[in-house]
Formats: sequence, C-alpha cells, structure tokens
Amino acid sequence: MAERFKAAVLKTVGRSRGPWVRIPLPPPKTKDDKDTKGCKDRGINSLRHRALLFLLLAALGTAGAVWALRPERAPLPVPLRNPEIHVLKAQRRLELRSAGQVVRTYRIGLGSSPVGPKRRQGDRRTPEGRYVLCLKNPHSQFYLSLQINYPNEADADRGLAEGVLSAADHRRIAQASRRKGVPPGNTPLGGEIFIHGNGSSSDWTWGCIALDDPEMKELFDAVPVGTPVTIDP
Repeated sequence: MAERFKAAVLKTVGRSRGPWVRIPLPPPKTKDDKDTKGCKDRGINSLRHRALLFLLLAALGTAGAVWALRPERAPLPVPLRNPEIHVLKAQRRLELRSAGQVVRTYRIGLGSSPVGPKRRQGDRRTPEGRYVLCLKNPHSQFYLSLQINYPNEADADRGLAEGVLSAADHRRIAQASRRKGVPPGNTPLGGEIFIHGNGSSSDWTWGCIALDDPEMKELFDAVPVGTPVTIDP
C-alpha cells in the first residue's frame, strides 16, 4: 500500500509545471512495528509529562537566574571589632557594624503591628530602645535566633510608673537587665523577643525581627552574646 501511495504522489508531482521537490515519505510499517491502541494514550501522557517538566525547568531556571543576579558579597572581616546591631524599623533594615562602621545591611520583617514600641504582652509590636543580645539559639524553630533582652530595666521602670507592672516583676526584670541576662518573659510587658530567620518579605512576627535564612546564618555566626542592639522607630 505504501508503494502505491508513493507512486501516486510522484506521478502527481511529475505532472505539475515548474521546479518540484521530492517529498520524503515515512518508511512502510513492518511486522515488527507495534501500532496498538495504548500507544496513542501513552503519547498524550508523554506530551503532558514533557510540558510539566518544561514548566518545572523554566521555574527553576528563573529562580536560578534571580539568585545568580544577587550581588556577590565579600566575606565579613571576622572577628568583628566591637560589633553592634542597629535596627531601623521604618526602613525595614538591620545594620551590622564593626568599630562603628557599617559592614552589612539586611532587609527585615517586623511584628504584625509594626508602628510604635512594644508596651504589652501580645501587642505584636517590635520594641524600640537600647538592648543587648542575651542568648544565641542554634536550635530555633525559626532556623537560628538571637534573643534581645526585652524588657530591660528602662522598660520595667516605665511599666511600674504606668501601673501595669508589679514591684516584684520590676525587681526581677531589673536584676536580669543589670547582669545582661535573659529577662523574665511572663510579665505583663511580654518578652522573648528574637532576631531570627524564616523570611523578611513581610511583617509577620509577634514582635521579633525576621531575616532571610542565609543572612541570619551570617549574622548569627558574626556576633556574640552581649552585642549591643539599638532599635529605632
């Protein structure tokens, strides 16, 4: 049948005027060819799989391209000299300083109620003031974390003056603040405020300061307990 079809095509083309090109034809089927009903279905599924694979590779390629375009940073000059952390809430920026000079800036996310200083437990605000790092947690549920000693003695003084803090709680907070230790987290002022990972793209925390994980790793490795932390509005 294939030979008759080939002859008919050549005969038709031969009658036409002007130049012509021989059209290649597929080879005739042999008894070894399998033309089963399932082949069509398998072909459709194969096309679908190829399309899904193409989309996946395209997405991975885009992500890789974005990552490749990130500017390369020189390694931090560790150990840092008199390291300090400076947080600028309104600009969503954390600055890491060494000997008074800014050596890194990181994008940050804040508490879900980002405007204003933290005053009470559960207000989801990020503190403002002068603090120190009082704990490093390498096993945080938010990748890595650095605890800030909020509430400190200044926060306790304010809470006592406003009538929201008892004398006993004030004394406990003041004692922890003076030794730059971990403050009690179970007072009406709240507590357990950390700089941690898990992403900086929005204000999503309960009052903590969030960084992207690679930058959190760099910061975590660079600063010791006792590092001063200044948080500005």
